Amino acid sequence: MPLLAWCHVRGRCAARFLWSAQACLLLLALPSAFCAQPLVLSTGTGPPYALPGKAGFLDQLTKETFRRIGVDASVQVHVNSARALINANNGVDDGLVMRVAGLEKKYPSLVMLPERIIGNDFVGYTLSNNLKTANLETLKTSAVGYITGWVVFDGLVGGNVNVTKVRDADQLFRLLRLGRADVALYERWQGLWLIRHTGTPIRLLEPPLAQVDMFMYLHKKHRALVGPATAALRRMKQDGTYQALYSGAFSPLAGGLSAAR
Repeated sequence: MPLLAWCHVRGRCAARFLWSAQACLLLLALPSAFCAQPLVLSTGTGPPYALPGKAGFLDQLTKETFRRIGVDASVQVHVNSARALINANNGVDDGLVMRVAGLEKKYPSLVMLPERIIGNDFVGYTLSNNLKTANLETLKTSAVGYITGWVVFDGLVGGNVNVTKVRDADQLFRLLRLGRADVALYERWQGLWLIRHTGTPIRLLEPPLAQVDMFMYLHKKHRALVGPATAALRRMKQDGTYQALYSGAFSPLAGGLSAAR
């Protein structure tokens, strides 16, 4: 082979080798988010937050948040809220969605994404035409029901001895239908979902008794994903994706367009 041709071939081979080496270094430098295994985050809430076919608000929000950083993520429902916390803290599940701030104080293996995913309205529901609103005064004098473990309501009912605690939402709304409670304390959107799908003429009482911000958590083994996922969630709020998901999930229940709370 002529010397000039040989040098040309060697030059091309060297260039290819250099490009391959640079490509490998680039892949090694990518954030671990792009190499992560699929994540499973748990929640204790059902419709409209989590739905069959992964069409609920939390289903879609979680999937899109992590898709933006190259990670496949899904939500599964745990009926036992306490067990879900333990599983996430022990790394059995990869994290939690829609939980109050500060869980890391009791569950040190959990790391919170410091961008709220929603503000939950905790409200009263009634069949009584005599109740126009729910407040601390009406809760003291009414027969009240709520789900065991919903500690947000423990401090609201005060010294009322006429309180019934139940296992789940079906039992809660049965209290109203049977006349065993004047007010059922629950969360806004889950309550409206049940009313719509059972056809019971139960009324939502305004304003909310409490409003609480909710967050996502990851197990500490996924700590490297917290910053990128938080940034992705913030971008979703800025580019309108979050509002679109929120309105799609909740505006049919509110009878109109819902602004994110």
